[in-house]
Amino acid sequence: MIQSLHQIGVITRLTFREVQRRRLLWIGLGLGGAFVALFALGMYFIYQDIMQHVSEGYRSMAMKQASASMLMAGMYVINFLIVMITVLTSVGSISGEIGSNTIHTIASKPIRRWEIVMGKWLGFAIMISLYTILMSLALMGIVAVIGGGFIPPHPIQALLILILEGLTILSVTVLGSTVFSTLANGVVIFMLYGVAFVGGWIEQIGTIVNSQVAQDLGIVSSLLLPSEALWRLASSSLQPSGITESITPFAVASQPTPAFVVYSLLYTSGLLILGMYVLGQKDF
Repeated sequence: MIQSLHQIGVITRLTFREVQRRRLLWIGLGLGGAFVALFALGMYFIYQDIMQHVSEGYRSMAMKQASASMLMAGMYVINFLIVMITVLTSVGSISGEIGSNTIHTIASKPIRRWEIVMGKWLGFAIMISLYTILMSLALMGIVAVIGGGFIPPHPIQALLILILEGLTILSVTVLGSTVFSTLANGVVIFMLYGVAFVGGWIEQIGTIVNSQVAQDLGIVSSLLLPSEALWRLASSSLQPSGITESITPFAVASQPTPAFVVYSLLYTSGLLILGMYVLGQKDF
């Protein structure tokens, strides 16, 4: 057991260092930083407009509504960036090693194949978690400072759910990387994400118009890939009551239950274990 933990730790460190060397990660961080700067600028001018054009008795309410809306719009972008960074950095985590025959060098050492998968998953998981925390806290901090001290209702809960969403996408991507080529894996992941995204909207609209069939279709898409449902759960944790009654990416007309978090955890760990099994049975 101690030997396995050591081997996993080695692969984790190597994977994390490899991710740090990739230009794509730094491009993602740079674009994320540019977005945060633009967001801060937008928040500042909104604050100035409210101070100039809203009467003193309504300023607090107007600023709260503007802060909540801006935070949700910004977090929706962050959510999308988390998914993109996760997929683009890990899409070739195993298939790239197989394609370049590097896997022979790694697997020939006294290390089990499941340890390779676990170590790579942990390396990417650390990167995704740090990226999610950094971007989310930057956005929440800007809103709190410029927006008159606005703090969302459950920021820690929302942050943990967003991290879980990233790890869920990671498990799907790593599993796909043991089965498909890098290009095919990317296509499959983005198609699944698109299905989950559209299914989430169908479920929202079905709830509003009381269509059971539409709601069931949305639930099935969420079970296939929980990403969109997890976003809605995180969204509901960030929004004060009274601004969610519309059909938007922030809407929570149909909110997942806490049991869905348990399902997502089982889904994430189950696909990771399946990825370990598939690589263990693979001939290369």
